[in-house]
Amino acid sequence: MRIALLLMGIIVFLLLCLLAWRSADRRADNRMWGRLAAHQPLSPGVFEPARIDGLPEPARRFFKFSIKPGAPLYTVAVVSMEGELSLGNKEAPNYMPMTAEEILAAPNGFVWKLIAGNGFTSVTGSDAAEDGISWSRFWLLGTVPVARAGKHPDHSLSAFGRYIAEALIWTPAALLPADNVRWESVSESTARVTVAHMGLAQAVDLTVDAHGRPTMIVFERWSDANPEKTFQHQPFGGYLSEFREFGGYQLPTRVEAGNFFATEDYFPFFRVTVTAVHYPDSREG
Repeated sequence: MRIALLLMGIIVFLLLCLLAWRSADRRADNRMWGRLAAHQPLSPGVFEPARIDGLPEPARRFFKFSIKPGAPLYTVAVVSMEGELSLGNKEAPNYMPMTAEEILAAPNGFVWKLIAGNGFTSVTGSDAAEDGISWSRFWLLGTVPVARAGKHPDHSLSAFGRYIAEALIWTPAALLPADNVRWESVSESTARVTVAHMGLAQAVDLTVDAHGRPTMIVFERWSDANPEKTFQHQPFGGYLSEFREFGGYQLPTRVEAGNFFATEDYFPFFRVTVTAVHYPDSREG
């Protein structure tokens, strides 16, 4: 009897420790979320088409389509999404349903809060990055840590590539011409943006149609999502469609993306539909 009580006590103690650990992760997510929201301009300017004079023609088409004249220049957005996420591979994708909420504040960072799977396969957690500090932290059933990475330059560079690419999709005002944002022409339908921030740099190619709708993004991402599990530059990209207006911005609400984009190894592990976009006040935590 004493042994059984002792074992039960140990189990309860371990569960309490895991729950405290999970709670600490949530608090870290929320603190970073609040800091990123604070980057929203208190009194944003408004979009004037003259600001994009001199950009490559595909970039001008993109901004004219994506931002209405007079729209507030919000550089921080909260994006809600639902869809499918795969933790498998091309041969056995095993997609699971997912919902997520994300704050994007390029070039400073992002937090992506995930709920995926069902029942005993339920996974929760976050990907996040802020000014060179990043993490990936995911939990099975909210209590068992199943993936933890970050606080390393390789992870931070990979995260930076992700949220700069996503800024093209959901916060175009953050990538208007600036000292740390450079645009160049690639072709009649594609322009390249390069963003620098705190020693990191990322180039992303954006393809638009004749009306300026963004249809595809692709970039060389620093990633270890490969059979060798070694960090290297490899093509990552996605297709964009189904546009809706959110607060003066025409944004894609359907995104399919994955590693080794435009190669025979391409696998779209991320397939989502955006359900809402809003622009937080800088005092929103």
